[in-house]
Amino acid sequence: MAQVESADNLVAHGGDARDRLAQIRATVLVQLEEQARCYRDLTPALARHGIVLAGWETLTAAQRDEASRFFDRNVSPALTPLGMDPAHPFPFMSNLSTNWGFILRNPDTDEYVPVRVKIPTLLPSWIALKADVTLGERRFLRLEDLIRHSADKLFPGMELIDATMFRILRNAEMELDEEEESLREAVTEALQQRRFGPVVRMDLAPDPNPALRQGLMERFELSDADVYELPGLLDYTGLFQIAGLDAPALRDPHWSPLPPPRLPDEDVDIFAAIQSGDLLLHHPYESFDMSVEDFISDAAIDPQTVAIKMTVYRVGDDTPFVRSLIRAAEAGKQVACVIELKARFDEARNLLWAQELQQVGAHVTYGLMGLKTHTKVALVVRKEGRDLRCYAHIGTGNYHVKTARLYTDVGLLTCDPILTADVVRLFHYLTGCSRAPQFDKLLIAPINMRQRFLERIEREIEHHRAGRPARIIAKMNQVEDLEMVRALSAASQAGIPIDLIVRGFCCLVPGVPGWTETVRVRSIIGRFLEHSRIFYFANGQDDPLAGEFFIGSADWMHRNLSGRVEAATPVEDRMARERLWEILDICLRDNRQAWLMQSDGAYVQSQPAEDATGPAAMGAHAWLMDLTRRRAAAV
Repeated sequence: MAQVESADNLVAHGGDARDRLAQIRATVLVQLEEQARCYRDLTPALARHGIVLAGWETLTAAQRDEASRFFDRNVSPALTPLGMDPAHPFPFMSNLSTNWGFILRNPDTDEYVPVRVKIPTLLPSWIALKADVTLGERRFLRLEDLIRHSADKLFPGMELIDATMFRILRNAEMELDEEEESLREAVTEALQQRRFGPVVRMDLAPDPNPALRQGLMERFELSDADVYELPGLLDYTGLFQIAGLDAPALRDPHWSPLPPPRLPDEDVDIFAAIQSGDLLLHHPYESFDMSVEDFISDAAIDPQTVAIKMTVYRVGDDTPFVRSLIRAAEAGKQVACVIELKARFDEARNLLWAQELQQVGAHVTYGLMGLKTHTKVALVVRKEGRDLRCYAHIGTGNYHVKTARLYTDVGLLTCDPILTADVVRLFHYLTGCSRAPQFDKLLIAPINMRQRFLERIEREIEHHRAGRPARIIAKMNQVEDLEMVRALSAASQAGIPIDLIVRGFCCLVPGVPGWTETVRVRSIIGRFLEHSRIFYFANGQDDPLAGEFFIGSADWMHRNLSGRVEAATPVEDRMARERLWEILDICLRDNRQAWLMQSDGAYVQSQPAEDATGPAAMGAHAWLMDLTRRRAAAV
């Protein structure tokens, strides 16, 4: 909602912000209706498999009695009805909290009183019922429904006239003064203020009480454009409880990441494996914990380790990476950690990790003024003989063990002396006060990444004009940067084939006559969230593996190329290039999970031919899982 809030501020200054907000609202309404339609379709489908999401009106008398007893024992004590009339201070409402707004009538005075009851977040969203349940059936009642139909117990002596469910959304943007003496203190203060951020939207269940709706709008200073009457649930996150049920027939087949081929078990010396050649890792097909986690944890206990340096953007709760860094610092190794305190919604967690690392003597810095440190880089320095040798991991995804099982990402483990020297310079730049250094191989935003990518696009144009092979393939999350879009459009007008594999939004529309006729844009939507960033330039070479490959943390967005510290590395090892080419090729051949952007900006799902085989028939994710199994079996 930060972007919407910012646009709202512009309305007072004219311009097209009001139109933009209207367009956003129209788009959001379509998405909310589609979300509600999916829920309506899933409910009977789940019931056919014995999972019944019941409404109060469908319960038997025995089930209602059971639910009422549950309310008395487990729900009522956790509820706090709060009056919203002039005799009571208006209750604070937290961001994304779901509430019942009740209109009560006092029969003695004929006065009408609005009361708010917050839905407790620590109780289960769905109440499992046992009474009158048939064999093989699981029946659930929504907590909101239970509270609504038990509300008379909360207000003895009052008449319940009407009830409306609503939810508010507060602006979560943090305004930081980075000129303050302590960024850490500024973030801490901003986190406290975020809780009380202005309300920018209110969601209501269908047919809300008009007086309650108007009263809340006035209290939160909202216009009609800020209010959404939702056709489905107000909060779908409670469905994670249902998704967690034991129902193997309704799930994808279980997948456990397999050991990378050159790291088959925990007894393998990971540093010796890296010395024998760069390791290209592909998660979640290959194990994150047996590669990236072990890289840091082994270094933490290795007597030859002199220093460990690492960037932290999102690492989650109870992260093994911070535990390893703490262990290394306690053992007397030099530990330096660049922690991004401005990682949205991870600020509090990162503050905690910073404090714990500082308590054991680790060097903790918060990056560069005015820039988010989004790069995913780790460095291990070891004493080997009389010399120091550096090892690095450069990846596309966070050092986060949970998302490593859900997101597709690639990473490179290397001890290439030129590349690791660049990583050393990067950490000196991030932790010290030096000016931007020169990098021999790394592409670093905002220093040289944009220019290096633009140079390579222009070079493809020159190769094409000279009759040499030219092609661009780029896989990332978003494409939005205007300069990159214009460069790609110019390359297309020169006749260069361009394939963009973009999971999220892409501002370059393909197939526009005279502009982007050679551009194809596809999005892979499936079991895993596509998150890897891979860039390929043919560079005049007939052999695709002789072209240039890069992997890194940045999308082609203005914020990544100009407002964040990002790193992309060339991939020069031939076996690693083969893996990257394989990934790109499989994604481009996928006709099962791919959505193809049309020249009007709409997406159409690709359909496999009847005789399709391989990734065209199975989809990229299933094919890559199968390929990983076959490779592991061959080791």
